[in-house]
Amino acid sequence: MSTALLIMAHGSRIAEANDAVHQIAARVQRMTKFDIVEVSFREQHLPNIQQGVDACVAKGADRILLVPYFLYMGAHVLEDLPEELDEARRRHPGIEMVLGKHLGVHDKLAEVVVERIAETLTEERWH
Repeated sequence: MSTALLIMAHGSRIAEANDAVHQIAARVQRMTKFDIVEVSFREQHLPNIQQGVDACVAKGADRILLVPYFLYMGAHVLEDLPEELDEARRRHPGIEMVLGKHLGVHDKLAEVVVERIAETLTEERWH
């Protein structure tokens, strides 16, 4: 079985802002060794989520883990992404798909915030 990861982000009107998600996806792929890792966006940028699913299927995925790159349990995570999953399942009935967990509250995210604080304090010479 070939399992794909589809990283789903919100998307920005500023195209360059979306580059960060592609950089994260590349790092995730290196760290996990999944052969198929795609990026998609809920709003304001392409590929949209259905196009991302299509790309995974076109690359031979039998299973797709849809990974929400969202911090909060907001409307997108609670409502929109499950609707996208339902639509994808209707469009690709032979492909197994699961919605993964959003980023949420996690010690590693707190560690990143602490690192960014330290970087800023150092840059501003507030130490």
